[in-house]
Amino acid sequence: MLLPVIHQLLNIYYRKRIREIEQHHQHPQHIQEKQLFSLLQKASETEYGQKYGFSEIKTYEDYKRKVPLVTYADIHPYVERMKKGETGILWPGKVTYFAQSSGTTSTRSKYIPISKEKLENTHFKGGKDLLQHYFYLYPDTKLILGKSLKLGGSVKPAGNHSYIGDLSGIMIDELPFWADFRTFPDKKTALTPDWHTKINRIIEKAAEEDIRALVGIPSWFLTLITGVLNKTGKKKLIDVWPNLEVFFHGGISFEPYRKQFDELIGHPGMRYMEIYNASEGFFAFQDEKTPGPLRLMLDYDIFYEFIPMIDYRETVSESVVPLWEVDPGVNYAVVISSSSGLWRYILGDTVSFTSIKPYKIKITGRTKHFINMVGEEVVVENTDKALKLASEKHGVFVKDYTVAPVFMRGTQKGAHEWMVEFENPPEDIDAFARDLDGFLQQINSDYQIKRTNDISLKRLILHVARPGLFQDWLAKHDKLGGQHKIPRLRTDRKLMEELLEMNSSYSL
Repeated sequence: MLLPVIHQLLNIYYRKRIREIEQHHQHPQHIQEKQLFSLLQKASETEYGQKYGFSEIKTYEDYKRKVPLVTYADIHPYVERMKKGETGILWPGKVTYFAQSSGTTSTRSKYIPISKEKLENTHFKGGKDLLQHYFYLYPDTKLILGKSLKLGGSVKPAGNHSYIGDLSGIMIDELPFWADFRTFPDKKTALTPDWHTKINRIIEKAAEEDIRALVGIPSWFLTLITGVLNKTGKKKLIDVWPNLEVFFHGGISFEPYRKQFDELIGHPGMRYMEIYNASEGFFAFQDEKTPGPLRLMLDYDIFYEFIPMIDYRETVSESVVPLWEVDPGVNYAVVISSSSGLWRYILGDTVSFTSIKPYKIKITGRTKHFINMVGEEVVVENTDKALKLASEKHGVFVKDYTVAPVFMRGTQKGAHEWMVEFENPPEDIDAFARDLDGFLQQINSDYQIKRTNDISLKRLILHVARPGLFQDWLAKHDKLGGQHKIPRLRTDRKLMEELLEMNSSYSL
């Protein structure tokens, strides 16, 4: 009897919240400017706020004119001082947590400040909205009767009472004590720094738990699911966790993995909900039952700007537009200002809007994760789709992949070089490569033009990665686990050359 009462209370709250969200999308300029000026007022006395005259900014145009666009390299000196315990630098007071993510050319890792306000008003608020929206979509859910399995990173001291770690680890570390009753594994296991130790501990105890939801990155969950099935001797995950009903996933495109998860889980009614939650902020989530564009959330202590990728340059702001001036179908680089002290920060992600009433986005890639040697303009969205189609045609599953350019030399044509780790490699590698190239041409007309009669590009080159190659590379670079992932597309050959060397002795 208690379950219907809880559902009713949640639905009463969420009906009010969903009306509020709908209102935000009807008045985006008002909501976004409210976010901006609230952030500026709170940070006006910080070192950065005084340097750029936050207290004198009265309009968005003032903000755009007075405050520069920045990348992580620009704010790195400020962040290092914050890590050492200095206060009032980019955000008021002392920031304790720093989310570690992939580095830039000038720094091995990025350390994104995570203030208390950011945790509460962005990441936790996003999680609450997502969960309540799930209850709204599926009133028959019994999610709250069991546990959610969260697969994340860890946190470690960085001196001066500061901590660094993966965002998921920081969130786990800050969860209230009672959350242990609703999540698996326990906090101590979840924050275990050694990834292999953590996975093995989870596998050892997993079958004893009533798991109803999975939360994390798809590629990491494949490793866990395989381990659980091997440990229990079961063929399908639904035989281990009969009440499993949903996978909340993010970090990478789910499409290349969807069929594999369906087969491994073995539950025809399994639900999948995509979220867009990065170290820099919780931005959007799937608000419908069917997979598709994600609804951008406008009141999470984040002010959005966008740079059309056709005009993209990191330090020139003439072409930057606020949310209320975006157009559907344009590929944009995302710029954010937030309650972690990121001011006009170029996120590195690219998105396009599928609609503006409401604002819905699809993630198209990264500003540095594309290949455009001869005008082919291939982005991650293209390669994900092509790989999905080729995999379905050949009946194979892909665990991970990356692509690099082969540059033109003299009369020698260029090409795209792929390294793909399969769960079950195709019987005919050459046929798979041919089909993959063909699907990419169907998806991207610019690539097709450059491939016609090999005018500028030869057919793609495909390497089959040995089992565990990508995990070994991540471990080598201290990026195993959490939210770290393999870059899909690179404009240089550094990653590919390293992988080729690590893979050199492998043959099918």
